[in-house]
Amino acid sequence: MKKMRFCLALLLFLLPLSLTGCDMFAEKAEEGQDVLYVYSWGDYIDAEMLKKFEEETGIHVVLDEYDTNESMYPRIAEGAEDYDVLCPSDYMVSKLIRNGLLQPLDFEQLPHARQYIGEDFFRQVKTFDREGKYTVPYCWGTVGIIYNTRLVDDPVDSWQILWNEKYRDNILMQDSARDSLMIPLKLMGKSMNTLDESELMAARDMLIEQKPLVQAYGVDDIRDKMISGEAALGVTFSGEAINMIDANEDLAFLLAPKEGTNVWIDGWVIPKSARHPENAHKFIDFMCRPDVAVTNFRHLGYSTPNTAVKAQVAEELGDNAYLAFPPEEVYEGQESYRYLGEKLDKIYTRIWLQVKNSR
Repeated sequence: MKKMRFCLALLLFLLPLSLTGCDMFAEKAEEGQDVLYVYSWGDYIDAEMLKKFEEETGIHVVLDEYDTNESMYPRIAEGAEDYDVLCPSDYMVSKLIRNGLLQPLDFEQLPHARQYIGEDFFRQVKTFDREGKYTVPYCWGTVGIIYNTRLVDDPVDSWQILWNEKYRDNILMQDSARDSLMIPLKLMGKSMNTLDESELMAARDMLIEQKPLVQAYGVDDIRDKMISGEAALGVTFSGEAINMIDANEDLAFLLAPKEGTNVWIDGWVIPKSARHPENAHKFIDFMCRPDVAVTNFRHLGYSTPNTAVKAQVAEELGDNAYLAFPPEEVYEGQESYRYLGEKLDKIYTRIWLQVKNSR
Protein backbone atom coordinates (compact mmCIF):
# COMPACT_ATOMS: atom_id res chain seq x y z
CA MET A 1 0.00 0.00 0.00
CA LYS A 2 1.42 3.49 -0.80
CA LYS A 3 2.35 5.03 2.54
CA MET A 4 3.15 8.56 1.40
CA ARG A 5 1.56 11.42 3.29
CA PHE A 6 0.64 14.93 2.26
CA CYS A 7 1.95 17.71 4.45
CA LEU A 8 -0.78 19.32 6.53
CA ALA A 9 -0.76 22.54 4.56
CA LEU A 10 -1.35 20.75 1.28
CA LEU A 11 -4.17 18.69 2.75
CA LEU A 12 -5.88 21.81 4.08
CA PHE A 13 -5.54 23.39 0.67
CA LEU A 14 -6.82 20.48 -1.38
CA LEU A 15 -9.59 19.07 0.80
CA PRO A 16 -12.04 21.97 0.39
CA LEU A 17 -11.52 21.78 -3.36
CA SER A 18 -12.30 18.08 -3.41
CA LEU A 19 -15.41 18.56 -1.33
CA THR A 20 -16.75 21.30 -3.59
CA GLY A 21 -16.12 19.26 -6.70
CA CYS A 22 -13.38 21.53 -8.05
CA ASP A 23 -11.23 19.39 -10.31
CA MET A 24 -7.78 20.96 -10.40
CA PHE A 25 -5.79 18.30 -12.14
CA ALA A 26 -8.06 15.94 -14.09
CA GLU A 27 -7.90 15.99 -17.86
CA LYS A 28 -11.31 16.28 -19.46
CA ALA A 29 -12.47 13.89 -22.16
CA GLU A 30 -13.68 15.27 -25.47
CA GLU A 31 -17.41 15.29 -26.08
CA GLY A 32 -18.64 11.97 -27.45
CA GLN A 33 -15.35 10.21 -26.70
CA ASP A 34 -15.45 6.68 -25.28
CA VAL A 35 -13.82 7.25 -21.91
CA LEU A 36 -12.83 5.75 -18.58
CA TYR A 37 -12.21 7.80 -15.44
CA VAL A 38 -9.65 6.14 -13.13
CA TYR A 39 -8.81 7.35 -9.60
CA SER A 40 -5.76 5.61 -8.13
CA TRP A 41 -2.65 5.99 -6.00
CA GLY A 42 0.06 8.20 -7.43
CA ASP A 43 2.47 6.38 -9.78
CA TYR A 44 0.63 3.08 -9.30
CA ILE A 45 0.23 2.21 -12.99
CA ASP A 46 2.87 2.15 -15.71
CA ALA A 47 2.01 4.94 -18.15
CA GLU A 48 2.80 2.74 -21.12
CA MET A 49 0.10 0.30 -20.01
CA LEU A 50 -2.49 3.08 -20.06
CA LYS A 51 -1.47 3.86 -23.64
CA LYS A 52 -1.64 0.16 -24.49
CA PHE A 53 -5.18 -0.08 -23.08
CA GLU A 54 -6.25 2.93 -25.14
CA GLU A 55 -4.71 1.50 -28.31
CA GLU A 56 -6.33 -1.90 -27.86
CA THR A 57 -9.80 -0.74 -26.85
CA GLY A 58 -10.22 2.76 -28.25
CA ILE A 59 -11.23 3.87 -24.74
CA HIS A 60 -9.56 7.08 -23.58
CA VAL A 61 -8.30 6.92 -19.99
CA VAL A 62 -8.49 9.98 -17.75
CA LEU A 63 -6.37 9.36 -14.64
CA ASP A 64 -6.56 11.25 -11.36
CA GLU A 65 -4.24 10.33 -8.48
CA TYR A 66 -4.39 10.50 -4.69
CA ASP A 67 -1.83 9.98 -1.93
CA THR A 68 -4.02 8.68 0.89
CA ASN A 69 -7.24 6.69 1.18
CA GLU A 70 -8.57 9.51 3.35
CA SER A 71 -8.10 12.16 0.65
CA MET A 72 -9.80 9.90 -1.90
CA TYR A 73 -12.88 9.03 0.14
CA PRO A 74 -14.60 12.47 0.33
CA ARG A 75 -14.57 12.83 -3.46
CA ILE A 76 -16.44 9.54 -3.77
CA ALA A 77 -18.77 10.07 -0.82
CA GLU A 78 -19.72 13.61 -1.87
CA GLY A 79 -20.03 12.71 -5.55
CA ALA A 80 -17.43 15.29 -6.55
CA GLU A 81 -16.56 13.23 -9.62
CA ASP A 82 -18.13 10.18 -11.25
CA TYR A 83 -15.07 7.97 -11.35
CA ASP A 84 -15.36 4.56 -12.99
CA VAL A 85 -12.52 2.69 -11.25
CA LEU A 86 -10.81 3.10 -7.87
CA CYS A 87 -7.90 1.30 -6.18
CA PRO A 88 -8.46 1.69 -2.41
CA SER A 89 -6.89 -0.29 0.41
CA ASP A 90 -8.63 -3.06 2.33
CA TYR A 91 -10.15 -1.06 5.18
CA MET A 92 -11.28 1.69 2.81
CA VAL A 93 -12.96 -0.90 0.58
CA SER A 94 -14.81 -2.00 3.71
CA LYS A 95 -15.86 1.59 4.43
CA LEU A 96 -17.03 2.15 0.86
CA ILE A 97 -19.09 -1.05 0.99
CA ARG A 98 -20.61 -0.19 4.34
CA ASN A 99 -21.72 3.21 3.05
CA GLY A 100 -23.22 1.80 -0.17
CA LEU A 101 -20.71 3.47 -2.49
CA LEU A 102 -19.62 0.45 -4.56
CA GLN A 103 -21.35 -1.76 -7.13
CA PRO A 104 -20.83 -5.51 -7.37
CA LEU A 105 -18.43 -6.72 -10.06
CA ASP A 106 -19.58 -8.93 -12.92
CA PHE A 107 -16.88 -11.61 -12.87
CA GLU A 108 -18.15 -12.97 -16.20
CA GLN A 109 -16.58 -9.83 -17.67
CA LEU A 110 -13.29 -10.50 -15.85
CA PRO A 111 -11.85 -13.71 -17.35
CA HIS A 112 -8.20 -12.75 -16.75
CA ALA A 113 -8.98 -11.93 -13.12
CA ARG A 114 -10.61 -15.33 -12.66
CA GLN A 115 -7.71 -17.11 -14.34
CA TYR A 116 -4.66 -15.33 -12.98
CA ILE A 117 -5.49 -13.80 -9.58
CA GLY A 118 -4.70 -16.43 -6.96
CA GLU A 119 -7.65 -17.99 -5.17
CA ASP A 120 -5.84 -17.50 -1.86
CA PHE A 121 -5.97 -13.73 -2.43
CA PHE A 122 -9.67 -13.82 -3.22
CA ARG A 123 -10.07 -15.65 0.10
CA GLN A 124 -8.01 -12.93 1.81
CA VAL A 125 -10.26 -10.28 0.27
CA LYS A 126 -13.18 -11.75 2.19
CA THR A 127 -11.67 -10.51 5.45
CA PHE A 128 -12.76 -6.98 4.42
CA ASP A 129 -15.16 -7.63 1.47
CA ARG A 130 -17.09 -10.43 3.13
CA GLU A 131 -19.03 -11.53 0.06
CA GLY A 132 -15.98 -11.15 -2.17
CA LYS A 133 -18.05 -9.46 -4.86
CA TYR A 134 -16.63 -5.94 -4.97
CA THR A 135 -12.83 -6.32 -5.21
CA VAL A 136 -10.14 -7.63 -7.55
CA PRO A 137 -6.74 -7.62 -5.74
CA TYR A 138 -4.00 -5.55 -7.40
CA CYS A 139 -1.09 -5.17 -4.94
CA TRP A 140 -0.46 -6.66 -1.53
CA GLY A 141 2.10 -7.00 1.23
CA THR A 142 2.67 -7.50 4.92
CA VAL A 143 3.77 -5.32 7.82
CA GLY A 144 6.96 -6.75 9.29
CA ILE A 145 10.33 -5.96 10.84
CA ILE A 146 13.27 -4.60 8.87
CA TYR A 147 16.56 -5.05 10.75
CA ASN A 148 20.27 -4.46 10.36
CA THR A 149 22.14 -7.77 10.66
CA ARG A 150 25.27 -5.95 11.85
CA LEU A 151 23.43 -4.32 14.73
CA VAL A 152 20.98 -7.07 15.75
CA ASP A 153 22.41 -10.30 17.16
CA ASP A 154 19.17 -11.76 18.54
CA PRO A 155 16.77 -13.97 16.57
CA VAL A 156 14.18 -11.84 14.78
CA ASP A 157 11.01 -13.89 14.70
CA SER A 158 8.66 -12.03 17.05
CA TRP A 159 7.27 -8.55 17.63
CA GLN A 160 8.63 -8.92 21.15
CA ILE A 161 12.12 -7.82 20.02
CA LEU A 162 10.75 -4.29 19.71
CA TRP A 163 10.56 -4.24 23.51
CA ASN A 164 14.17 -5.43 24.00
CA GLU A 165 16.09 -2.96 26.17
CA LYS A 166 19.29 -3.81 24.27
CA TYR A 167 17.99 -1.82 21.28
CA ARG A 168 17.06 1.34 23.17
CA ASP A 169 16.99 4.36 20.84
CA ASN A 170 17.51 2.06 17.85
CA ILE A 171 13.87 1.14 17.15
CA LEU A 172 11.65 2.83 14.56
CA MET A 173 7.87 2.53 14.76
CA GLN A 174 5.17 3.49 12.27
CA ASP A 175 3.48 6.83 12.96
CA SER A 176 0.10 5.17 12.47
CA ALA A 177 -2.60 4.23 14.95
CA ARG A 178 -3.61 0.99 13.23
CA ASP A 179 -0.11 -0.20 12.30
CA SER A 180 1.34 0.51 15.74
CA LEU A 181 -1.56 -0.74 17.88
CA MET A 182 -1.68 -3.90 15.75
CA ILE A 183 1.67 -5.01 17.20
CA PRO A 184 0.80 -5.19 20.92
CA LEU A 185 -2.65 -6.55 20.03
CA LYS A 186 -0.99 -9.44 18.19
CA LEU A 187 1.42 -9.98 21.08
CA MET A 188 -1.61 -10.31 23.37
CA GLY A 189 -3.25 -12.75 20.95
CA LYS A 190 -6.02 -10.27 20.09
CA SER A 191 -7.49 -9.21 16.77
CA MET A 192 -6.06 -6.09 15.16
CA ASN A 193 -9.70 -5.28 14.31
CA THR A 194 -10.79 -5.47 17.93
CA LEU A 195 -13.87 -3.57 19.01
CA ASP A 196 -12.99 -4.02 22.70
CA GLU A 197 -11.81 -0.72 24.17
CA SER A 198 -10.19 -2.46 27.16
CA GLU A 199 -7.97 -4.44 24.76
CA LEU A 200 -7.02 -1.21 23.03
CA MET A 201 -6.15 0.38 26.35
CA ALA A 202 -3.92 -2.58 27.21
CA ALA A 203 -2.21 -2.21 23.81
CA ARG A 204 -1.76 1.50 24.52
CA ASP A 205 -0.07 0.73 27.82
CA MET A 206 2.36 -1.64 26.10
CA LEU A 207 3.29 1.06 23.57
CA ILE A 208 3.77 3.61 26.34
CA GLU A 209 6.05 1.11 28.12
CA GLN A 210 8.00 0.69 24.87
CA LYS A 211 8.26 4.40 24.08
CA PRO A 212 11.61 5.06 25.89
CA LEU A 213 13.21 2.52 23.53
CA VAL A 214 11.86 4.18 20.36
CA GLN A 215 14.14 6.47 18.38
CA ALA A 216 11.32 7.84 16.23
CA TYR A 217 7.79 7.31 14.92
CA GLY A 218 7.85 7.78 11.18
CA VAL A 219 6.69 6.78 7.70
CA ASP A 220 8.98 7.44 4.73
CA ASP A 221 11.88 8.41 7.02
CA ILE A 222 12.02 4.82 8.30
CA ARG A 223 13.35 3.82 4.89
CA ASP A 224 16.04 6.51 4.97
CA LYS A 225 17.15 5.76 8.52
CA MET A 226 17.40 2.03 7.96
CA ILE A 227 19.33 2.41 4.72
CA SER A 228 21.81 4.80 6.33
CA GLY A 229 22.29 2.57 9.39
CA GLU A 230 20.84 5.08 11.86
CA ALA A 231 18.64 2.42 13.50
CA ALA A 232 18.77 -1.30 14.18
CA LEU A 233 15.10 -2.25 13.80
CA GLY A 234 12.04 -0.76 12.15
CA VAL A 235 8.43 -1.58 11.37
CA THR A 236 7.76 -1.33 7.65
CA PHE A 237 5.97 -2.83 4.65
CA SER A 238 7.25 -5.68 2.54
CA GLY A 239 7.34 -3.67 -0.70
CA GLU A 240 9.40 -0.97 1.00
CA ALA A 241 11.67 -3.62 2.53
CA ILE A 242 12.68 -4.92 -0.90
CA ASN A 243 13.84 -1.45 -1.90
CA MET A 244 15.70 -0.99 1.40
CA ILE A 245 17.55 -4.28 1.05
CA ASP A 246 18.55 -3.35 -2.50
CA ALA A 247 20.09 -0.16 -1.09
CA ASN A 248 21.81 -1.75 1.95
CA GLU A 249 22.91 -5.39 1.87
CA ASP A 250 23.16 -5.49 5.69
CA LEU A 251 19.37 -5.31 5.98
CA ALA A 252 16.98 -8.25 6.28
CA PHE A 253 13.22 -8.44 6.65
CA LEU A 254 10.83 -10.56 8.69
CA LEU A 255 7.68 -10.86 6.61
CA ALA A 256 5.39 -12.16 9.34
CA PRO A 257 6.30 -12.31 13.03
CA LYS A 258 5.11 -15.51 14.66
CA GLU A 259 2.25 -13.78 16.51
CA GLY A 260 0.73 -12.67 13.18
CA THR A 261 0.55 -9.43 11.22
CA ASN A 262 -1.48 -7.35 8.82
CA VAL A 263 -1.74 -8.51 5.22
CA TRP A 264 -2.76 -5.41 3.30
CA ILE A 265 -4.38 -5.50 -0.11
CA ASP A 266 -5.12 -2.69 -2.55
CA GLY A 267 -7.76 -3.69 -5.06
CA TRP A 268 -9.77 -2.50 -8.04
CA VAL A 269 -13.39 -1.57 -7.35
CA ILE A 270 -16.16 0.18 -9.28
CA PRO A 271 -18.09 3.02 -7.59
CA LYS A 272 -21.86 2.83 -7.62
CA SER A 273 -21.91 6.19 -9.44
CA ALA A 274 -19.66 4.99 -12.30
CA ARG A 275 -20.93 6.14 -15.70
CA HIS A 276 -18.89 3.63 -17.70
CA PRO A 277 -19.05 0.31 -15.79
CA GLU A 278 -18.50 -1.78 -18.93
CA ASN A 279 -15.29 0.12 -19.67
CA ALA A 280 -14.32 -0.26 -16.01
CA HIS A 281 -14.62 -4.05 -16.26
CA LYS A 282 -12.50 -4.02 -19.43
CA PHE A 283 -9.82 -2.02 -17.63
CA ILE A 284 -9.74 -4.20 -14.52
CA ASP A 285 -9.49 -7.33 -16.65
CA PHE A 286 -6.73 -5.75 -18.76
CA MET A 287 -4.74 -5.03 -15.58
CA CYS A 288 -4.95 -8.73 -14.68
CA ARG A 289 -3.47 -9.88 -17.99
CA PRO A 290 -0.01 -11.44 -17.41
CA ASP A 291 1.98 -9.16 -19.77
CA VAL A 292 0.37 -6.07 -18.23
CA ALA A 293 0.79 -7.35 -14.66
CA VAL A 294 4.52 -8.02 -15.23
CA THR A 295 5.09 -4.52 -16.57
CA ASN A 296 3.23 -2.94 -13.67
CA PHE A 297 5.14 -5.09 -11.18
CA ARG A 298 8.48 -3.98 -12.60
CA HIS A 299 7.31 -0.36 -12.52
CA LEU A 300 5.94 -0.43 -8.99
CA GLY A 301 7.89 -3.11 -7.10
CA TYR A 302 5.03 -4.19 -4.84
CA SER A 303 3.94 -7.81 -4.60
CA THR A 304 1.24 -8.87 -7.02
CA PRO A 305 -1.43 -11.56 -6.54
CA ASN A 306 -1.13 -12.40 -10.25
CA THR A 307 0.07 -16.01 -10.43
CA ALA A 308 1.64 -15.60 -13.89
CA VAL A 309 4.15 -12.94 -12.85
CA LYS A 310 6.54 -14.83 -10.58
CA ALA A 311 7.99 -17.10 -13.28
CA GLN A 312 8.85 -14.10 -15.43
CA VAL A 313 10.58 -11.98 -12.78
CA ALA A 314 11.96 -14.39 -10.14
CA GLU A 315 15.43 -14.63 -11.69
CA GLU A 316 15.90 -10.87 -11.90
CA LEU A 317 14.76 -10.47 -8.27
CA GLY A 318 17.35 -12.93 -6.92
CA ASP A 319 17.07 -13.37 -3.14
CA ASN A 320 14.30 -10.79 -3.00
CA ALA A 321 11.98 -13.16 -4.86
CA TYR A 322 11.02 -14.68 -1.49
CA LEU A 323 9.91 -11.27 -0.20
CA ALA A 324 7.96 -10.43 -3.36
CA PHE A 325 6.36 -13.88 -3.70
CA PRO A 326 6.34 -15.57 -0.30
CA PRO A 327 4.76 -19.01 0.10
CA GLU A 328 1.09 -19.10 1.01
CA GLU A 329 1.78 -20.19 4.59
CA VAL A 330 3.29 -16.74 5.26
CA TYR A 331 0.00 -14.94 4.72
CA GLU A 332 -2.61 -17.69 5.04
CA GLY A 333 -4.88 -17.03 8.00
CA GLN A 334 -3.52 -13.52 8.61
CA GLU A 335 -5.89 -10.61 9.13
CA SER A 336 -6.41 -7.55 6.97
CA TYR A 337 -7.62 -4.25 8.34
CA ARG A 338 -11.35 -3.65 8.31
CA TYR A 339 -13.18 -0.37 8.65
CA LEU A 340 -14.51 -0.33 12.21
CA GLY A 341 -16.85 2.65 12.06
CA GLU A 342 -16.52 6.32 12.96
CA LYS A 343 -16.72 5.71 16.72
CA LEU A 344 -13.88 3.19 16.73
CA ASP A 345 -11.83 5.37 14.36
CA LYS A 346 -11.98 8.15 16.93
CA ILE A 347 -11.07 5.77 19.76
CA TYR A 348 -8.03 4.45 17.87
CA THR A 349 -6.93 8.00 17.09
CA ARG A 350 -7.39 9.16 20.69
CA ILE A 351 -5.45 6.20 22.08
CA TRP A 352 -2.62 6.70 19.58
CA LEU A 353 -2.34 10.37 20.57
CA GLN A 354 -2.12 9.27 24.20
CA VAL A 355 0.88 7.11 23.28
CA LYS A 356 2.62 9.87 21.37
CA ASN A 357 1.96 12.48 24.03
CA SER A 358 3.05 10.30 26.92
CA ARG A 359 6.36 10.86 28.72
